[in-house]
Amino acid sequence: MRRVLVDLLFFTGTKGGMESYVREVYSRLSPDDPDFEYVALASRELAASDVSWFPGRIVDSGVSGEDRVAWARGELVAVARHARREHADLVHCPANFGPWRSRVPVVLTVQDLLAFRHPEYVPGARARVIRVMIRLAARAARRILTISRATRDDLVSYLAVPPERIDVIPLAGSSPERGDPVGRLDAQLLAVGNRMPHKGFETLLEALARMEPDRRPTLVITGSHGDDPLAPVVERLGLGEHVRLCGWLSPDELDRLYRESTVLVFPTRFEGFGLPPLEAMARGCPVIVSDLPVLHEVAGDAALYVDPVDPEALAAAIRSVLESPSLRERMSQAGLARAVEFSWDRTAEATRAAFGTALDSAPVTRP
Repeated sequence: MRRVLVDLLFFTGTKGGMESYVREVYSRLSPDDPDFEYVALASRELAASDVSWFPGRIVDSGVSGEDRVAWARGELVAVARHARREHADLVHCPANFGPWRSRVPVVLTVQDLLAFRHPEYVPGARARVIRVMIRLAARAARRILTISRATRDDLVSYLAVPPERIDVIPLAGSSPERGDPVGRLDAQLLAVGNRMPHKGFETLLEALARMEPDRRPTLVITGSHGDDPLAPVVERLGLGEHVRLCGWLSPDELDRLYRESTVLVFPTRFEGFGLPPLEAMARGCPVIVSDLPVLHEVAGDAALYVDPVDPEALAAAIRSVLESPSLRERMSQAGLARAVEFSWDRTAEATRAAFGTALDSAPVTRP
């Protein structure tokens, strides 16, 4: 049996999609696997929480995933040290970062290359630090997993990773909760995501402001922590009675919003994958998304695509969906059909297979 050390130093319960990815994959890997056993190197926050979804032993690193300096130091050095201490045969680093050097083979999951493609969206000096850390981790990794063809192409373009070292393993949407029936509202928009600039929420608010006040829908925006930086924008645009800023929600609360909202609007300017549209489609909620190649990978023909920097075009797309029940029904059915093409079970199986490939392949050589 081979031991896999899983690097969960980043996991604090506040990092959205990356945490969903890890939880969904590892909850589907068996603690009774005859070939692999799993050990999680956990952040201080994760070690103090419910980790019943993880199929193995938990090691408290003592590192806070909210302390960026300690987290970075842990990724670069402590992960490799713990891998030797735990007699691991393989390390899985699922959140872009990992050791800069490791005698134990490393499988690295790169979620996106935002800091390479759009450094203007990453505050201060963080873009430079992130680029250095991802570059070092990618050079040290024996195999790299990524979640879309778009990110694979970025890895080849920006980091010169040979395509044969990359496995594209798409994500999936969570299954709808079995709760009380929820009726679909006639005019409620939903937007989901953190408050990084590339998410495009200001453009969405500008689009809402362009709509006739007596026909303006309610917009619910989730995903912030603490004081919401969108609040002053809402006030400036005079949208207070039309916008609800809900902050960070539990999975059950978010599930209810997906099921009751008329349409999900996803005006992002960059993504490594795009889980919210898939989550919405799995619940029959129509989706309007940015016209980006990666979102075509996710939504196929089920979505309405718009220019994410054009508020007038976004407003027109919202009007067209709200004013046509037949269009909403067609989009809902197409979304349900599209969502079933993605499966967390397949994601987990492909990830486990990649571990075997990494262990059976030759070490990475550098000139």
